[in-house]
Amino acid sequence: MPVVPVRFQARKTIEQVEEGDDLAPRFDDRGLITVVTTDATSGEVLMQGYMNAEALQLTISTAEAHYYSRSRQVLWHKGATSGLVQSVRELLVDDDQDCIWLRVDVAGGASCHVGYRSCFYRKVPVGSEFVAKQVDGHVDLEWTDTEKVFDPEDVYGDAPNPTIL
Repeated sequence: MPVVPVRFQARKTIEQVEEGDDLAPRFDDRGLITVVTTDATSGEVLMQGYMNAEALQLTISTAEAHYYSRSRQVLWHKGATSGLVQSVRELLVDDDQDCIWLRVDVAGGASCHVGYRSCFYRKVPVGSEFVAKQVDGHVDLEWTDTEKVFDPEDVYGDAPNPTIL
């Protein structure tokens, strides 16, 4: 699909941003906007990431998710290496246009570079559940998904994880 130029509007008034028809995204001081990505069919949260203006423009133009990697400081086309491309079915912007919600279909069924379907594969106990399970304030994560969709070593090799530390 050819890349078509996308132009954002300048933010002029609260009414324009909150109730108008202009796409006038608010990027933070690093030039990024938060993105929450869910499965278009099930609604399951797959990942949270960031876009810079170029990533948002490419996502709109190509209907495939592009992000900006803060750790690597590069534009990132989701699935370019793994083949797990996120096809955007719907892109929504929140009321003050500082957060994007992508509803996607995922080729290969996974979005997490660790190999799980979702990046949210562990749960933090809260409230009475935390009190019952904690030892000296230490939080033990509970696994919500134990089956990997793919082996990251097969896909990415033994390269160190670029998103950690």
